[in-house]
Parts: sequence; C-alpha cells; structure tokens
Amino acid sequence: MDRATASLVPVPDGRQSVRALAIARGTTRLLAALDFAIVPELPLPSGRRADLTALSANGTIWIVEIKSSIEDFRADRKWADYRAHADRVLFAVAPDFPVEVLPEDAGLILADGHGAEIIREGVAAALPAPTRKVMMLRFARAAASRLTILHDPQARLPQEF
Repeated sequence: MDRATASLVPVPDGRQSVRALAIARGTTRLLAALDFAIVPELPLPSGRRADLTALSANGTIWIVEIKSSIEDFRADRKWADYRAHADRVLFAVAPDFPVEVLPEDAGLILADGHGAEIIREGVAAALPAPTRKVMMLRFARAAASRLTILHDPQARLPQEF
C-alpha cells in the first residue's frame, strides 16, 4: 500500500478485524448521510487515537469508538478519555453485540458493512471553547494533511498525522 492510501485508510494491523472495518464502514456511511465530515484515527491531545471523529456543519464534534466484540470492549477503557475531546461519545457495534455492557450515557450505533443506525444518541456535553478550538484545528490539519498526500505522496507532513 502506498503512503497516500495508508494515510487515508486504517491499515489492518491486528487491531482492526474484518468485523471492525465493516462496522467502521457502515458507521462512516451513516455519519456522512447525516452531513458529518469524518476523520478516522484522529490523534487526540491526550495521545489517544479516536476510531472515528465526526464534525457537523454547526461545529458539533462526535467521537465514535468501534467495538467488534465483548473482548474488544473489555480490553481497554480508552474511550473514557474521549469525553474530554467531544460533545458526544458513541459506540458503534454490530447488531449481535451485547449492548447492555455499554455505558448508558454513551450513544449507541448498530452497524455492519452496508450501513448503520443510531439507537441512542447518548448524553451531550458541550466542549469548552478552548478545547473546541484545539479539536477543530486537529481535525482540519489531519484532513488537510491526508489530502496533501494524495496530491504529493513525497510531501513532508506534521508527524502527528
């Protein structure tokens, strides 16, 4: 895979199963249909990477954590950190995922490789203005950097993206 493609598409590296990639694809289609712009694998100020970060036309920021299995959910709790970087945090899971284990204040998306549906929006908490600015800049710089690679695969880009 060339550098341009690698920067735009999460490369299966043992973390993303076929199932997780299908959930991501369906969720991305849903978010795009809702008029969100989406950046996968966005580096956050905390050092974490959000599976999907979505930006609405009015500036609302959602972070979607993809969970492909109960084992995947239990393996990490990084999603708790996402609340500091988004107006809303949602989980995207396959229809057969045991949703009762997910936090009730988080949103819930059921997804497969063809599409998705929001089952529960979850609690919204508006970001403080300084945090929103940081996130908007990260989103814009990541998206622009990834587009730059399409036009010039040899371009030197900020290392964080």
